[in-house]
Amino acid sequence: MGLLTFSINVTLDGCVDHQEAIADDETHAFFTRLMDEGGAMLWGRVTYEMMESYWPAVASGDAEAPPAMREWAVKLEAKPKYVVSSTRKDFPWTNSHHIAGDLRTCVQKLKDATPNGVLLGSGKLATELDRLDLIDEYRLLVHPRIAGHGPTLYETGLLSTRCLELISTKPLLNGAVAMHYRRALTRRCVMSPDNALH
Repeated sequence: MGLLTFSINVTLDGCVDHQEAIADDETHAFFTRLMDEGGAMLWGRVTYEMMESYWPAVASGDAEAPPAMREWAVKLEAKPKYVVSSTRKDFPWTNSHHIAGDLRTCVQKLKDATPNGVLLGSGKLATELDRLDLIDEYRLLVHPRIAGHGPTLYETGLLSTRCLELISTKPLLNGAVAMHYRRALTRRCVMSPDNALH
Protein backbone atom coordinates (compact mmCIF):
# COMPACT_ATOMS: atom_id res chain seq x y z
CA MET A 1 0.00 0.00 0.00
CA GLY A 2 1.29 3.46 -0.87
CA LEU A 3 1.20 6.54 1.32
CA LEU A 4 -1.15 9.46 0.75
CA THR A 5 0.94 12.63 0.96
CA PHE A 6 -0.66 16.07 1.15
CA SER A 7 1.52 18.73 -0.47
CA ILE A 8 0.66 22.37 -1.02
CA ASN A 9 2.05 25.91 -1.07
CA VAL A 10 1.14 27.86 2.06
CA THR A 11 2.01 31.32 3.39
CA LEU A 12 3.04 32.01 6.98
CA ASP A 13 -0.55 32.95 7.84
CA GLY A 14 -1.96 29.79 6.29
CA CYS A 15 -3.16 31.12 2.93
CA VAL A 16 -3.24 28.48 0.18
CA ASP A 17 -4.13 30.80 -2.70
CA HIS A 18 -1.76 29.61 -5.45
CA GLN A 19 -1.21 33.21 -6.58
CA GLU A 20 0.52 33.99 -3.26
CA ALA A 21 3.25 31.37 -3.74
CA ILE A 22 6.67 32.14 -5.18
CA ALA A 23 6.47 30.52 -8.61
CA ASP A 24 10.12 30.22 -9.64
CA ASP A 25 12.36 27.45 -10.96
CA GLU A 26 13.25 26.31 -7.45
CA THR A 27 9.62 25.91 -6.44
CA HIS A 28 8.75 24.01 -9.61
CA ALA A 29 11.80 21.77 -9.17
CA PHE A 30 10.65 20.97 -5.61
CA PHE A 31 7.19 19.88 -6.75
CA THR A 32 8.61 18.01 -9.76
CA ARG A 33 10.77 15.92 -7.40
CA LEU A 34 7.73 15.16 -5.24
CA MET A 35 5.72 14.15 -8.28
CA ASP A 36 8.57 11.92 -9.50
CA GLU A 37 8.55 10.08 -6.17
CA GLY A 38 4.79 9.40 -6.27
CA GLY A 39 2.71 7.09 -8.40
CA ALA A 40 -0.32 9.32 -8.95
CA MET A 41 -1.86 12.75 -8.34
CA LEU A 42 -5.14 13.31 -6.47
CA TRP A 43 -7.21 16.50 -6.71
CA GLY A 44 -10.67 17.87 -6.19
CA ARG A 45 -12.57 19.21 -9.19
CA VAL A 46 -11.68 22.88 -8.64
CA THR A 47 -7.95 22.18 -8.47
CA TYR A 48 -8.16 19.84 -11.45
CA GLU A 49 -9.88 22.49 -13.57
CA MET A 50 -7.32 25.11 -12.57
CA MET A 51 -4.47 22.77 -13.58
CA GLU A 52 -6.26 21.62 -16.73
CA SER A 53 -6.69 25.22 -17.90
CA TYR A 54 -2.94 25.84 -18.11
CA TRP A 55 -0.52 22.91 -17.85
CA PRO A 56 -1.52 20.87 -20.94
CA ALA A 57 -0.69 23.90 -23.11
CA VAL A 58 2.71 24.21 -21.43
CA ALA A 59 3.41 20.50 -21.93
CA SER A 60 2.54 20.67 -25.63
CA GLY A 61 4.59 23.84 -26.19
CA ASP A 62 1.54 25.95 -27.00
CA ALA A 63 2.26 28.21 -24.01
CA GLU A 64 5.60 29.87 -23.26
CA ALA A 65 7.25 28.70 -20.04
CA PRO A 66 10.72 28.42 -18.48
CA PRO A 67 12.43 24.99 -18.62
CA ALA A 68 11.56 24.07 -14.99
CA MET A 69 7.88 24.74 -15.59
CA ARG A 70 7.91 22.82 -18.86
CA GLU A 71 9.57 19.83 -17.14
CA TRP A 72 6.82 19.83 -14.50
CA ALA A 73 4.13 20.10 -17.18
CA VAL A 74 5.49 17.23 -19.30
CA LYS A 75 5.79 14.93 -16.31
CA LEU A 76 2.35 15.94 -15.07
CA GLU A 77 0.90 15.09 -18.49
CA ALA A 78 2.18 11.52 -18.15
CA LYS A 79 1.28 11.04 -14.48
CA PRO A 80 -2.04 9.36 -13.56
CA LYS A 81 -4.39 12.05 -12.27
CA TYR A 82 -7.41 11.15 -10.09
CA VAL A 83 -10.22 13.62 -9.52
CA VAL A 84 -12.88 13.56 -6.80
CA SER A 85 -16.06 15.19 -8.07
CA SER A 86 -19.79 14.79 -7.60
CA THR A 87 -20.64 17.39 -10.26
CA ARG A 88 -18.41 16.46 -13.21
CA LYS A 89 -17.84 13.08 -14.83
CA ASP A 90 -15.88 13.85 -17.99
CA PHE A 91 -12.14 14.43 -17.56
CA PRO A 92 -10.48 14.49 -21.00
CA TRP A 93 -6.99 15.57 -19.93
CA THR A 94 -4.49 12.77 -20.62
CA ASN A 95 -4.35 10.07 -17.91
CA SER A 96 -7.21 11.59 -15.90
CA HIS A 97 -9.58 9.36 -13.94
CA HIS A 98 -12.81 10.14 -12.10
CA ILE A 99 -13.31 9.06 -8.48
CA ALA A 100 -16.96 8.77 -7.47
CA GLY A 101 -18.72 6.96 -4.67
CA ASP A 102 -17.81 6.56 -1.03
CA LEU A 103 -14.74 8.76 -0.50
CA ARG A 104 -13.08 6.61 2.16
CA THR A 105 -13.47 3.42 0.14
CA CYS A 106 -12.36 4.93 -3.17
CA VAL A 107 -9.29 6.70 -1.83
CA GLN A 108 -8.23 3.67 0.23
CA LYS A 109 -8.47 1.54 -2.92
CA LEU A 110 -6.34 4.10 -4.77
CA LYS A 111 -3.71 3.96 -2.02
CA ASP A 112 -3.75 0.16 -2.05
CA ALA A 113 -3.28 0.10 -5.83
CA THR A 114 -0.45 2.70 -5.89
CA PRO A 115 2.65 1.35 -4.10
CA ASN A 116 4.70 4.47 -4.91
CA GLY A 117 2.12 6.63 -3.16
CA VAL A 118 -0.41 9.28 -4.06
CA LEU A 119 0.31 13.02 -4.00
CA LEU A 120 -2.70 15.07 -2.87
CA GLY A 121 -2.75 18.73 -3.92
CA SER A 122 -6.16 20.15 -2.98
CA GLY A 123 -6.78 22.04 0.25
CA LYS A 124 -10.51 21.38 0.63
CA LEU A 125 -10.16 17.72 -0.29
CA ALA A 126 -7.31 17.40 2.21
CA THR A 127 -9.65 18.50 4.99
CA GLU A 128 -12.16 15.80 4.05
CA LEU A 129 -9.48 13.11 3.77
CA ASP A 130 -7.88 14.13 7.07
CA ARG A 131 -11.29 13.78 8.75
CA LEU A 132 -11.29 10.21 7.40
CA ASP A 133 -7.75 9.54 8.75
CA LEU A 134 -6.44 8.81 5.25
CA ILE A 135 -3.50 11.25 5.01
CA ASP A 136 -0.15 9.74 6.01
CA GLU A 137 2.36 12.51 5.32
CA TYR A 138 2.48 16.27 4.77
CA ARG A 139 4.96 18.03 2.48
CA LEU A 140 4.24 21.73 2.91
CA LEU A 141 6.18 24.45 1.14
CA VAL A 142 5.92 27.44 3.48
CA HIS A 143 6.48 30.75 1.69
CA PRO A 144 7.90 33.89 3.37
CA ARG A 145 4.71 35.86 2.87
CA ILE A 146 1.75 37.02 4.94
CA ALA A 147 -1.21 37.13 2.58
CA GLY A 148 -3.80 38.56 4.95
CA HIS A 149 -6.63 36.73 3.19
CA GLY A 150 -7.97 33.27 2.43
CA PRO A 151 -8.51 30.59 1.50
CA THR A 152 -6.61 29.13 4.41
CA LEU A 153 -5.46 25.65 5.27
CA TYR A 154 -8.16 23.58 7.03
CA GLU A 155 -10.46 26.60 7.36
CA THR A 156 -13.54 24.39 7.83
CA GLY A 157 -11.81 22.62 10.70
CA LEU A 158 -11.04 19.12 11.89
CA LEU A 159 -12.73 17.16 14.65
CA SER A 160 -9.53 17.07 16.71
CA THR A 161 -5.93 18.25 16.64
CA ARG A 162 -3.72 16.31 14.24
CA CYS A 163 -0.34 15.53 15.82
CA LEU A 164 2.63 15.26 13.47
CA GLU A 165 6.22 14.07 13.63
CA LEU A 166 8.84 16.24 11.93
CA ILE A 167 10.84 14.30 9.35
CA SER A 168 12.86 17.10 7.76
CA THR A 169 13.08 20.78 6.91
CA LYS A 170 14.89 22.32 3.98
CA PRO A 171 15.22 26.05 3.30
CA LEU A 172 15.10 27.12 -0.33
CA LEU A 173 17.13 29.99 -1.73
CA ASN A 174 13.92 31.95 -2.39
CA GLY A 175 13.15 32.01 1.34
CA ALA A 176 10.53 29.27 1.36
CA VAL A 177 10.97 26.29 3.66
CA ALA A 178 10.06 22.73 2.69
CA MET A 179 8.51 21.00 5.71
CA HIS A 180 8.09 17.21 5.76
CA TYR A 181 5.85 15.77 8.48
CA ARG A 182 4.43 12.31 9.16
CA ARG A 183 1.38 11.53 11.24
CA ALA A 184 2.36 10.75 14.81
CA LEU A 185 1.60 7.25 16.04
CA THR A 186 -0.39 8.46 19.03
CA ARG A 187 -3.94 9.62 18.40
CA ARG A 188 -3.84 12.51 20.87
CA CYS A 189 -1.37 15.31 21.27
CA VAL A 190 0.05 15.48 24.75
CA MET A 191 1.25 18.88 25.91
CA SER A 192 3.71 18.79 28.76
CA PRO A 193 3.15 21.27 31.62
CA ASP A 194 6.46 22.95 30.74
CA ASN A 195 5.16 23.80 27.27
CA ALA A 196 1.64 24.81 28.27
CA LEU A 197 0.63 28.45 28.05
CA HIS A 198 -0.12 30.08 31.39
